[in-house]
Amino acid sequence: MQRPGILSDRHVSGLSVPPAVKQRVRAVVGERGWQTLRRTRRKVERRLAARSPQASKPIAKPGGVEAISDDLCKLARHYKTDKWGGHRYAQHYQRHLQHLKNERFNLLEIGIGGYSRAGQGGASLRMWKQFFPKAEIYGMDIQDKSFVDEDRITTFVGDQSDPDSLRAIAEKIGQLDVIIDDGSHRSPHVRTSFETLFPLLVDGGIYAVEDIQSSYWPEWMGSEDLNAPNTSMALLKGLADGLNYEEFVTEGYEPTYTDLNVVAVHFYHNLVIIEKGKNAEGTNKRRILKKRYGTAS
Repeated sequence: MQRPGILSDRHVSGLSVPPAVKQRVRAVVGERGWQTLRRTRRKVERRLAARSPQASKPIAKPGGVEAISDDLCKLARHYKTDKWGGHRYAQHYQRHLQHLKNERFNLLEIGIGGYSRAGQGGASLRMWKQFFPKAEIYGMDIQDKSFVDEDRITTFVGDQSDPDSLRAIAEKIGQLDVIIDDGSHRSPHVRTSFETLFPLLVDGGIYAVEDIQSSYWPEWMGSEDLNAPNTSMALLKGLADGLNYEEFVTEGYEPTYTDLNVVAVHFYHNLVIIEKGKNAEGTNKRRILKKRYGTAS
């Protein structure tokens, strides 16, 4: 049986195509050309289906959006945020934020979205609000997105490349429990935001950086050089080393703030999630590296 919404070889834009015509076209363009036409037709069908009224309907089960409020992937699709679809972030957020599901806390997301059309944006803020029924959700954007504001959603105009702007917004919010950087994705801006806001995050807090693929794109202020020192990935990979600062054998090494306050770094495709806490588990390097440290057997 033909699937709904998929046209057969005999239909183009709702018109029936006689087999004889199909055979003539196939003979003219050849088998390779015919297969190209079929692939093009399928692409057009998918785009038309995506624009149809049926495709734009929420995916919520009977009972409303509350029926899917425990599933962040379904909520991301329902609110049409690219945290599921354009990317595969929602499943990772569910894993790392599930423990906050029914807690009272503050979540700040940098970047509200909706730049291609006026009056658009706020999809992920609405998703967070539904998933965390007791949380206060804050959004920050370089554009005014105050039309998104509603109960438990508050937006601010701010510049993530400006430390003073970031600190001013943080002061208005108060305690920061979760920070998500979905802003410009430019390495200097990502680094400035992290260096400014991570120290303000509470112990036990979560800091996420999205769309880190831009770190590899010179057109987006990244670099083709995987060892370039000033990209967002250089910062994030450095955190992984800092987790083990107690094992460094460099004499006189002074641990950085992040060395002392990052307890986990989770790398996913285009997403990094950082856990804050006291990193001081100790080391047995002096016992094992006896020759280096002159310790007795």
